[in-house]
Amino acid sequence: MNNLSSTEICIIGGGIAGIVAALELLDKGKEVTIVDRDLESEFGGLAKWAFGGMFFVDTKHQRRNGIKDSTQLAKKDWYSYAQFDESDIWGKKWADEYIDTCTEKGYDWLRSQGLDFFSVINWAERGMKEDGNSVPRFHMVWGTGWELVKVLKRKLIEHPKNKNLKLLFQCRVQDLIVSNNKVIGCKGYNEKIQTPFEITAEKTIIATGGINGSIDKVRSNWDKRLGQAPQVILNGAHKYAVGDLHESVEEINGNVVNLEKQWNYAMGIKHYAPRKQNHGLSLVPCKSALWIDATGKRIGPTPLVTGYDTRFLVEQITKHQHKYSWQILNRKIALKEFAISGSEHNPAIKNKKYLKFIANVIFGNKKLVNSMIDKCEDIVTANTIESLVDKMNAMDNPVMVDLKKLNEEIEAYDKKIDEGSPYKDKQHQLILNARKWRGDKARTCNLQKIGAQNAGPYIAIRSFILSRKSLGGIQTNLNCEVLRKPNSAGNQETISGLYAIGEAAGFGGGGIHGNKSLEGTFLGSCVITGRKCAETINKS
Repeated sequence: MNNLSSTEICIIGGGIAGIVAALELLDKGKEVTIVDRDLESEFGGLAKWAFGGMFFVDTKHQRRNGIKDSTQLAKKDWYSYAQFDESDIWGKKWADEYIDTCTEKGYDWLRSQGLDFFSVINWAERGMKEDGNSVPRFHMVWGTGWELVKVLKRKLIEHPKNKNLKLLFQCRVQDLIVSNNKVIGCKGYNEKIQTPFEITAEKTIIATGGINGSIDKVRSNWDKRLGQAPQVILNGAHKYAVGDLHESVEEINGNVVNLEKQWNYAMGIKHYAPRKQNHGLSLVPCKSALWIDATGKRIGPTPLVTGYDTRFLVEQITKHQHKYSWQILNRKIALKEFAISGSEHNPAIKNKKYLKFIANVIFGNKKLVNSMIDKCEDIVTANTIESLVDKMNAMDNPVMVDLKKLNEEIEAYDKKIDEGSPYKDKQHQLILNARKWRGDKARTCNLQKIGAQNAGPYIAIRSFILSRKSLGGIQTNLNCEVLRKPNSAGNQETISGLYAIGEAAGFGGGGIHGNKSLEGTFLGSCVITGRKCAETINKS
């Protein structure tokens, strides 16, 4: 066997959860080795491409915005939205743990590391069928996930005890090493020099992400409540989040749960410069757009509006035969509302250019809109609906858009605006409700008609379901220790020497979110579980 080495703590995965755990372990003088499959230039994982939003409770930022929040209110909202199954015992315990500690161990700790958050808090997942966030809680890192990774990665590499740190890249861990019922390390293949490797360790931490980077595994674990998986699923997860270690844990009788519970997005478009197979971009759906099915019929009876219930959007689209959709809008709506989630397409926020960001909000992000119209195969534009539908139907679609049907839908939508208050269309009601919060008012049109003569040209966006995050994963206790499958009496023991954090652990306990996430709880849980795991090991 080539490349034999040993370490005190082996962390498998170099995303935010792994980096945070390593920082805390180095603080206590532990010897740490991080093993990551990706290139060194991609150290930090998917977080560097993320928006960087985090769910926190009763923070200084909230109080400055006049938001009254509490852990009691947050738990009510979380449990209402999660719709936990009876078996989600550890998920519930981790939900309580997160809510009770996220502000101190997440918000305060990140600010102590030199990070800050945008002044206005976003209001995600208000809830459609069930109550969601009663108040805004989505704290966006000023500088996006790019800044988050940059700061924490620098802290790690420049750590005063960095002599105790070893970083191994382009190394794919394939199996855990077990001796006398204890995990004593891992083994795999160095894809750079084409040789196997083996690492022995006193403690091994799995921080490899979920399964959603493997579209095959997304399909094989597809939630049956959503019917059959769509023919086209775009990949918005990390390309190496493919569940290798989930399989390894199961092989040693570890408990992997809730993999059918996934947090996918309703409006993915194909990346114009893909970095992986089926690479998709996650759009922030325009609230004022008309959301139609593959044939041109408006999706309903409850119209689709973002900001209320992401799972509901996915459910409504996947119940249709063709399982993809269109948004119909115009340039005026696009300039005000069109956005792509993540750091890549938000340079003003990523680079902390406050005035540029404000200018984009006031005058519209013309550069982004024009760029995506030019580059993206899923976006077409035209001066008339007839020409727009011709372009839509010239695309490679399994079914044609019905011009007559679409015209009727647009006319009916616009007519309801002309009728005035009280607005009877549910979409108009949801838009007006969203605009009550200043963070949404700045980015949402005030009941803009689709067919208004001065608002063109028309724009059509074809969108697909986008794979993103695994809500299930490796089951752990509150010390992040991996649990074995229950015995005949229903009891569970821990697997000695093995821990799991971040998305690999379903963000805590194999399913901290239940069936749905209040958003911002993904990166936040990576921080909280990473710190909790290090705390456990440091005390042992």
